[in-house]
This record gives sequence, structure tokens and C-alpha cells, in this order.
Amino acid sequence: MKIDFNEPKVKTFSGPGKREENTPQPGHSGHKWRNIRWGVLLFFNLLFFVSFFMDIQILEGSLSGSRLLGFHLIDPLAAVQVILASRILVINLVIGVTTIILIYVLFGGRTFCAWICPYHWLAELGEKIHLLLKKKKIIKNHSFDKNIRIYFFVLFIVLSLITGFTVFETINPVGILSRFIVYGPSLMLSWVLALLLFEVFYSRRAWCRYFCPVSVSYHIIGLATPLRIKWDREKCSNCKRCQQVCLVPHVLTNSVNKGVALYVDSGACTRCGLCIDICDDEALGYGLKYLDNII
Repeated sequence: MKIDFNEPKVKTFSGPGKREENTPQPGHSGHKWRNIRWGVLLFFNLLFFVSFFMDIQILEGSLSGSRLLGFHLIDPLAAVQVILASRILVINLVIGVTTIILIYVLFGGRTFCAWICPYHWLAELGEKIHLLLKKKKIIKNHSFDKNIRIYFFVLFIVLSLITGFTVFETINPVGILSRFIVYGPSLMLSWVLALLLFEVFYSRRAWCRYFCPVSVSYHIIGLATPLRIKWDREKCSNCKRCQQVCLVPHVLTNSVNKGVALYVDSGACTRCGLCIDICDDEALGYGLKYLDNII
């Protein structure tokens, strides 16, 4: 099933980089970064299964907490829940969180969401169905306050402290899918299916856009990372097609599409590359903020 995002070609533009016709540049590939990203995502998630099934101890555990070649890795929200629930500070948690922070400072905070999270991949496929149904006027899309995930972040931290359990990890679709890949199915897959159906029929990419508290800590890390989406103002024809495909459209609305920033500065950006793939102007690409004058 294929959704065509292409808009009618525009002959005149208001942007500074004007051309007579908005045509793709030589070598432009419409799905280059999506295909690379899907390959990376599937590779790491299947590596969990292969490591467990063949007992080769390369990538052990799940996405909530794991070891890569002996190095501990743990999601910051999961670590905070464990510490508050157990009232014990374990050195492996500190090492795991520190390692994760260093990795995502280099590659971009919410890179995890687009490049590693298995639910993101399923939601991306579900999004295609949602857009098809919306195009046929069978459904309408509904949006929510993007700050809801912050409230959930605080709520689940408080619940861990009060109950002594890592409450969110029981319903976290990332952990559920990761454990399914490694250890096999469970009844909690029905919760993941319910989320997907909600997104297909009611709200486009609702979990990733509005509700997922995991993204909050990565959002904060993403504010400091140098790897960002870079905008070439001279090439841009201001067609706004990048905003149509963006997982979190406000990150482009508040920067590139207003002609304000050379880089997408929002920590909410997942560095998914969809905006780069869709841009026939080749005005968008990956860049290293703060390091332009050094390298």
C-alpha cells in the first residue's frame, strides 16, 4: 500500500531560492534515509533475538535495559523508575544511563524513536493506512496537546515512588515489543494492537506525537546534540512538503518554514530523515551545529 505525498508542482515561489520549476535534483532519492533508518532499526531489534537464540551475548536483554558487548545500556525513564521503586542506587544503572546519554548526545536525543524503537516502525506503517482512510474521507484526524507526554512522565515517576513498582514498563509498547522479539508473544501485545488501531482510525501517530513519556528524556538530550537537520535557505522554495511528512510538524513550523533558523533546534526532532527524502529542492540535510566552523 503506497501513499503519494507529492503535491502539484509550483511555478512561482516566495522563498529566496527561486527556480522556474520545483524539480528533483540529480541523484535525489525519495526514500533514501527512510530505507537506511528501517534497516538500522530492524538490524538492532533482530540482533536482540539472534543474541538470545544463539546465545552469542552481543546484545542482551531488551530496549528497556540491555548490554551491548558487555556495556550496560538503560533507558533514562526506566532507570529512574527502578531507582525510585527499589530505593536502591545500583552502579550498573548509573553506567547504563551515562552510556545512553553519551550515545544520544552524539546522534541526537530522539534519534532513538525513529532509528531504534520497534513501535515507531509499526506506527509508520499504520500511518499509511490512516492517511489513505483520511484521503477517502472515511475518518478524521484528531490531535492532542503535545505536552501530555510530560504529564505522563511525571505521573509514572510518582507512581514508581508510591507503589514500589515500575508501573510504566508494564504498558510501555517499546518494552513489550522488544520482549516479544526476544522471548516470544504475550497478552500485552493486545495493548500494542489497541494503540495501533487508535492511531489508524482516530489520531495520526498519537503515541509518538503526544503520549509517549520515553521521548521526554530524549527530547532534553536532543537540545544539546550537534547532529541536526540543516536548512539551506538559498535552495528552499518554501513548498512546505517537509512539514506534511514530519512526525512532529511543529519542529519545522517553528524554524525552517518560518525562515528563522539554519538548523532545526527543537529537541523533539527524531532525525528520521523523512523531510530530507521529500525535499526535491535538496534544501534539507544532516548537519553538525556548533561544528561548522571547525570541520
